[in-house]
Amino acid sequence: MSVDRSDASDALEEPAAVAEPLVHVRGLVKHFPITRGIIFRRKIGAVRAVDGISFEVRHGETLGIVGETGCGKSTTAKLVMRLLEPTAGEIEFAGADITRIKGAKLKAVRREVQMIFQDPYSSLNPRKTIGSIIGEPFAIHRLETDRGERRRAVQGLMEMVGLNPEHFNRYPHEFSGGQRQRIGVARALALNPKLLIADEPVSALDVSIQAQVLNLLREMQHRLGLTLVFIAHDLSVVRHMCDRVAVMYLGKIVEIGPNEALYDFPRHPYTGALLAAVPVADPSRHGDQRTLLSGDVPSPANPPSGCRFHTRCPKAEERCSIEEPQLENKGSDTQVACHFPLTREEATEIGVRSAR
Repeated sequence: MSVDRSDASDALEEPAAVAEPLVHVRGLVKHFPITRGIIFRRKIGAVRAVDGISFEVRHGETLGIVGETGCGKSTTAKLVMRLLEPTAGEIEFAGADITRIKGAKLKAVRREVQMIFQDPYSSLNPRKTIGSIIGEPFAIHRLETDRGERRRAVQGLMEMVGLNPEHFNRYPHEFSGGQRQRIGVARALALNPKLLIADEPVSALDVSIQAQVLNLLREMQHRLGLTLVFIAHDLSVVRHMCDRVAVMYLGKIVEIGPNEALYDFPRHPYTGALLAAVPVADPSRHGDQRTLLSGDVPSPANPPSGCRFHTRCPKAEERCSIEEPQLENKGSDTQVACHFPLTREEATEIGVRSAR
């Protein structure tokens, strides 16, 4: 099934050169206001969900975004999708600035950028058949207007993601969790997008089903030439899926680099702590001496000064509470925001522990 991209091309104006990143984010900020009062509401603060991040997503790659719950991963995805309006910063897609576009231009961009949501139960309308759900993008964008053609297109998508095309008229409650997520994948692929954002697509599934959905995503990426942003908190899944990884903490990117470089030699203490906290098959075999993070995650409404991780960092010094570190190149295409990054010896010890 082919989908005409002419409207989207007009909206994006000048297509990007092949060498340019598909997505380029610069200084992206999203603050949610905290208000007080019932009738006369006044702003008394803000939740700094995303607080000045920059990254790029290259054509055909998979960029992983990891971090603890509440670090800003899903908010970042919704900003790139333009489901949320950014407070500040720029989002460039296919060479065009899409930060403030509206109306027909935004609708055209959304044909090129699709999302798979975390919960396959709440992301599907229980009152609609899966044929209607998967075919809804065609109706919204006025494609495949003939009823018979639309049915054939939807059944082709169902077959592509491993669903029985004969189940076209069934409802979501008649499918398992893994099958429902396949429905979500089919819906996201209906418009033949360039960029697919997967927001923790397997975290709500049984472990036995997760590998099937992950393998499906890999297969679709290779078959359709997709660029993928993969959001997760499971570091083993990210290692399996991603080419590069961005680590977020309290609305900031603290480390970003190639998959193998980050796992073999994590430079930021937070990245090291995440790797050290990965569950191991038999920790008693060599004695579980892992150093886990102490303290609670600070509130994004009142983040610490300087480095936001310094309140929990075992390497923190006075400078860390005063001066905010900036992302700096540390070699191997890796950028780290830390005044005192991990040494090779410290990273090796973390690697040994996380591999047990």
